[in-house]
Amino acid sequence: MPLDDRHVDESEVLRLFERLPEDGTARDDLVAMFQPLAEYFARRFAGRGEPVEDLNQVANIGLLSAIDRFDPAREVRFSTYAAATILGELKRHLRDKAWAIRVPRPLQELGLRMNRVMPQLSQELGRSPTIHELAERLDAAPEDVLEAMDAAQAYSTASLDAPVGEGERSPMETVGGVDPSFELVERWSAIAPAIKDLPERERRVLYLRFFAGMTQSEIADDIGVSQMHVSRILSNTLELLRATAVSGSSDAPLLEDARAAGADQAADDDEDDPHEDASAE
Repeated sequence: MPLDDRHVDESEVLRLFERLPEDGTARDDLVAMFQPLAEYFARRFAGRGEPVEDLNQVANIGLLSAIDRFDPAREVRFSTYAAATILGELKRHLRDKAWAIRVPRPLQELGLRMNRVMPQLSQELGRSPTIHELAERLDAAPEDVLEAMDAAQAYSTASLDAPVGEGERSPMETVGGVDPSFELVERWSAIAPAIKDLPERERRVLYLRFFAGMTQSEIADDIGVSQMHVSRILSNTLELLRATAVSGSSDAPLLEDARAAGADQAADDDEDDPHEDASAE
């Protein structure tokens, strides 16, 4: 419970202030008298990522600041003045120190206003408000509202070493590892020049088979040859690329041989399949 004004002798408080600043013991007596008030407000802010001991220290700093700045001539109860000063000190501390990631003050303030407006708008609309509706109510740009929502996630962080559940592994043990894409990139860099130098038909057959996912029959219909011819094209082309990947460079003689072999097989297929000649015409 906060300090009850009925248990504070206001005349005694004023007498202590009259002894300041010459009498240092009067300051100590005031601190002892109102320290329960500081501890009460510190406990109110517990559970926001800051240890209670740190909050007590901040609240006591606010109490000392209130004692040093209080003016008895204003005829305001010191407990009222001290409560406002302590609360302000605690809020400044949480705003500036408690965030896990440093967030600009305007975004923090916009986030606080958004938290107050969100329930009101939800009740008025009967649903969750959209970004544009929030921005209109807050008199802010939609981009700033989105940024404030993202910034709210920076108030606290989770440790990668903390177990996810009872008996579970930590995120650090489950993330990372050898990416198989690295090996694919290395292999692709070895055969890409050879693919670039392939005849247009061979490149198209590779594309249709391995990127478009077409069957050999579908490829044969697409390029106007027999399925056997498609099979030969794939076999010769893959053999060439495999040799290129092993050697680490595209070999011009090999490519010429591949072109010649492809031309010879095309001629053979044309001779063996008169139906293809008719369809081609």
